[in-house]
Amino acid sequence: MMPQIIIRKATIDDSFDIARFAMLAMEEIVYAFIGKEDSSAAFDFMYRLICSEGNQYSYNHAWIVEQDSKVVGAAIVYNGADLYQLRKPVGDMVHQLYGESFEPEDETQAGEYYIDCIGIGSQFQGKGIGSRLLNHLINIYVFKEGLPLGLLVDKDNPDAKRLYLKAGFVEVGEQALMGKEMTHMQFLPK
Repeated sequence: MMPQIIIRKATIDDSFDIARFAMLAMEEIVYAFIGKEDSSAAFDFMYRLICSEGNQYSYNHAWIVEQDSKVVGAAIVYNGADLYQLRKPVGDMVHQLYGESFEPEDETQAGEYYIDCIGIGSQFQGKGIGSRLLNHLINIYVFKEGLPLGLLVDKDNPDAKRLYLKAGFVEVGEQALMGKEMTHMQFLPK
């Protein structure tokens, strides 16, 4: 029997799971945000943001993937035009909790919806779940909303880049983010 997969908008009750999957995708970047390599502090930081509204990591911007009623992945997507407004509370929390300045490069811009992070549990990778989630996001944001869907992929992650290319994303530029060299990719409306 085929496993039942459901992709749905997240609720605040999904915050813990969203934080788990976000950390799979961006643990090193969160360390750079908070100024230390501490997985517990990094998870706590992301969890606080995800539980809150009005920031780029909020559950309001998240999608959940369930397989047989178990959460197996998540993605966070928002309108690139809202980056500065959504980033301000993140910087405020970084400064308040860790005393760090927060001046990351612009990872997106107006004119695209942006997949900030996407994470699938390791035991569920390679089973087509990430592709199904990407296709769902493409359908929602590109075909229904009419804007390109963008993301950054770490140059040190060729497997992820292959997944995005196979889904129909194209390279549109290079971008640094918190000391990491990334490739900016988009799925463009036809």
